[in-house]
Amino acid sequence: MSTQYDLIVIGGGLVGGAIAWGAARQGASVVLLDEGDVAFRAARGNFGLVWVQSKGAGNPPYAHWTRRSSELWPALAATLKETTGVDTALRQPGGLMFCLSDQELENRAALVHRMHNESGDIGTRMLDRNEVRAMVPGLGDRVVGASFCPIDGHASPLYLLRALHAGSRSNNVAYKPGCKVDAIDAAPNDFTVRSGAERFTAPRVVIAAGLGSRDLAPMVGLSMPVTPLQGQIIVTERLPHFLDYATHLVRQTEEGIVMLGDSQEDVGFDITTKISILSEIAARDLQVFPALRDANIVRTWAALRVMSPDGFPIYEQSERFPGAFAATCHSGVTLAGAHALALAPAILKGVLPGELDAFHSRRFGS
Repeated sequence: MSTQYDLIVIGGGLVGGAIAWGAARQGASVVLLDEGDVAFRAARGNFGLVWVQSKGAGNPPYAHWTRRSSELWPALAATLKETTGVDTALRQPGGLMFCLSDQELENRAALVHRMHNESGDIGTRMLDRNEVRAMVPGLGDRVVGASFCPIDGHASPLYLLRALHAGSRSNNVAYKPGCKVDAIDAAPNDFTVRSGAERFTAPRVVIAAGLGSRDLAPMVGLSMPVTPLQGQIIVTERLPHFLDYATHLVRQTEEGIVMLGDSQEDVGFDITTKISILSEIAARDLQVFPALRDANIVRTWAALRVMSPDGFPIYEQSERFPGAFAATCHSGVTLAGAHALALAPAILKGVLPGELDAFHSRRFGS
């Protein structure tokens, strides 16, 4: 027996969760198929930045999409808190990217100038040593300056995931945990997703299964050539508040713990941590905040980013099977606002906005 819905979302992480929640708010009947914690959940390892200042160099559509998501985030956070009681801990005080040498500072200034010319002014400016020290006390002597973007921020990936799932249930999304998709029977605007003995049917389906999307997408005439990129993070004990801003290296959460990152390794599906990489993270971050030297480390982890060949998202509708959509990115927190409040309504209408044409997989020659 098959159960009929308006939309099937495959993937219960941040991308799929945001789309399911956003579609249900529009009154659609939605089923969310979630393989569960056996999947390589990127949400578990997300650093939690709502980051705009360096997104989209050489790709203005991505810069504009990221900025739009940042602007939509306050409405997303407020609605989730009002309807679920879960505070996603969104804070947008601005973000700093520290430079530890004159060469880094020069390179950063050139990138900021380039992005200003390509994508428009978002207020990012360069700070010298004295300016950044006035904003952030306790910086190490190696910090020679920073770029500052006033619209950057951060949020809790885990609170966000919890809120999206809670909000989806309150909007009558049928949540199916532990549901591994075996096959998709596809026809234009008519899809049946098979998982064991269960069948789910809808005129719309979204493949948002992270690294699992690569194998699922061809079933509906799509191409999602995503690969894993490992990142490792160090987490300290709770510390007195010392950091007001979002930064690319160090983030202090609402609870007071400090997250230190980040790393990028092409090691396939390996999620083991390595002392050598963690030592490199700690060494660089201690140059920025020497006082962290006395903090106790309570845990470390490795997780897998979901990366396309050029690092940008993939959004498209199947030409062979209209009604089937691809949605994947490595910035599930940053883009949650856009996924929930812009992408989900477009999927229900069956037409992606023109601003997303740049993210079609045809750019990879597929």
